[in-house]
Amino acid sequence: MSVNKVILIGNVGKDPEVRYLDKNVAVANFPLATTEKGYTMANGTVVPDRTEWHNIVVWRGLAEFSEKYIKKGSQLFIEGKIKTRSYDDKTGNKRYITEIYGDTVQLLGKREQTDNAGTPNQPVANQEPVVNATPFDGSPADAADDLPF
Repeated sequence: MSVNKVILIGNVGKDPEVRYLDKNVAVANFPLATTEKGYTMANGTVVPDRTEWHNIVVWRGLAEFSEKYIKKGSQLFIEGKIKTRSYDDKTGNKRYITEIYGDTVQLLGKREQTDNAGTPNQPVANQEPVVNATPFDGSPADAADDLPF
């Protein structure tokens, strides 16, 4: 038996990059930052905050959701699995990349509501639903020939 499960809560580092592949299958990529808070040890040594960056990949409905609602700075809850893949770069060197393939994405925190003129009003609690979608399974029917991203 084995388990490959990741749960992250963090902030989006830049707006998602969304592409549409064959048969209008959407895929979105974006970085997510998680931060472990720093602390001061008993002897006075200060341990600073530690930020880890994660490469997030979501497919189909989750990618379309990302395109509409996720922006740089958004706080997200993501549930998924870790995948590592390799590719050859332009110079022929083999490169490896570790990604989080999201199965569930939920917006957290608050967002500002805008009026018709685009002026922010009072922030309102985000009530976006949890979005689940069938994750990309890596089968050739769903993949594009031009991967990696």
